[in-house]
Amino acid sequence: MKMRASKLLLLVPVTLLVVFFYVPLLSILQTGLWDNGPTLKFLTSVFSNPYHRRVIGFTIAQALASTGLTLLVGLPGAYIFAKYDFPGKRLIKAILTVPFVMPSVMVALGFILLFGRGGFVYDLIGRDPGIIYSWKGILLAHAFYNFPIVVRMVSALWQRVNPHYEEMAMTLGARGFTLFRKVTLPLISPAIFASAMLTFVFCFLSFSIPLIIGGYQYATIEVDIFTSIMTLLDFRTGAALAVIQIALSLIFMYIYLRSLDAYARREEQRILQRPKKLSISDFKGLKGALMLLYAAFVMLFIVAPLLAVVYDSLHFNGAWSLENYRRIFSAEYNPMFGATTLDAIMNSLTFGFATVILSLIIAVPLAYALHRWNFRGKRVLDVLATLPLASSAITLGLGYIKVFSGTPLYYTPWILIAAYTIIAYPFVLRAVSASLKKIKPNLWEAALTLGAKDWKAFVKVELPLALGGLIVGAIFAFAMSIAELGATYMLAKPEYTTMTLAVYKFLGARQFGSASALAVLLMAISTAGFILIERTGEEVW
Repeated sequence: MKMRASKLLLLVPVTLLVVFFYVPLLSILQTGLWDNGPTLKFLTSVFSNPYHRRVIGFTIAQALASTGLTLLVGLPGAYIFAKYDFPGKRLIKAILTVPFVMPSVMVALGFILLFGRGGFVYDLIGRDPGIIYSWKGILLAHAFYNFPIVVRMVSALWQRVNPHYEEMAMTLGARGFTLFRKVTLPLISPAIFASAMLTFVFCFLSFSIPLIIGGYQYATIEVDIFTSIMTLLDFRTGAALAVIQIALSLIFMYIYLRSLDAYARREEQRILQRPKKLSISDFKGLKGALMLLYAAFVMLFIVAPLLAVVYDSLHFNGAWSLENYRRIFSAEYNPMFGATTLDAIMNSLTFGFATVILSLIIAVPLAYALHRWNFRGKRVLDVLATLPLASSAITLGLGYIKVFSGTPLYYTPWILIAAYTIIAYPFVLRAVSASLKKIKPNLWEAALTLGAKDWKAFVKVELPLALGGLIVGAIFAFAMSIAELGATYMLAKPEYTTMTLAVYKFLGARQFGSASALAVLLMAISTAGFILIERTGEEVW
């Protein structure tokens, strides 16, 4: 009976995953590895091409360098948030988390306004800083994008380090860096490694940032796939590149999941340090000077691109004005065909809410099964359920074109909603699973002794206690759906243009002020969502 119930429970999410992720994935594998029978000639053709080899090498190299820079930027922030309490801490943490779900095209816009020719830094120093259209710009933008992952994951575990370990080491004479290296670092290393692996995967799969900030000279595998399919119409080469990307992503995601297990076990510690109140005296000496220097650095490279977009949206012809906001709603300056800015906003909100519902339908039953049941193949199910996290929007878009282009579904908004759901639901799954792990098992056992069935005990007892995780997952799903660009660009009909795609089209029309104005609306929605996340106190990573 329980096995029959479990099958029925998992039928809907498994069916949706198979249809909208694994079938398109298999279609890509078939295109890249099949030609009247199994073949490696398309892969051989890619590896024998010097350009494609350089692209693959650069993709891995920039992901490694971006990860290193992100750790360098994020670890001091993790220390400050774990060790100190100060006014506005939750708001600041929410604002610093916003970049993670910002549309990548908006990140590119912020960096162009800040570091590009004629940008703020250019005006300040009188010359081009050489960041835009270079590998340096890609690394900085990736650090900006993924900085919140390191801060949140590492600070969450750092707060749970048992202070007695450090106190005992100090009685034995350990101080300063020696104390950190010998005691603290081994205790927080699972969080550092897990956040580094997740950052690496996201940088490896990055699309818009290398395309816009790096240009074709610094193309990644994702950009190469997009160019092969959308520009050259070479589906075989695009599919072969996608096969290589999928294979590498699987390896990296497996390492991440293994590191996540160690992180989760360490995070289960019930000890939570009380942060110290930050006072003026804490800024005296070398430590205080380094904290102030770090705050200035964060303001320049993390907050400044966001402020640059806001500033640009409020300026027109060198004066403060709301003209850019008027223009985004004016038909006279509309660069889109078949849609207006108001249509794009309504599409984003509608698609976002639909993505939340579908993500919860997939994630909640899977989280319940993985949390409550023990069965053969449980670890395999966990990996298969998390695998979409290692897939890219461009690869997913290619799979949808191959599978659904001849079906009625392809010409409806549901094809976009399905893609958004596949991209977003792994975050919902992780958020709900993390909340369920925090619930004491004796509550569920007590419900069973009172006659409740497994599923009823989950719905009546555990699910309400995991409400924080549901809210966090839902906010993430919504924010990521309205921020998505790659799959939207490949699949959306003109009338289904979203806010992110509209920003891209305003940029293409060289209407930077209007692009900034619309990007600010996106930023406001994301910021509001992450303020709610901070109020729940839950983590998604």
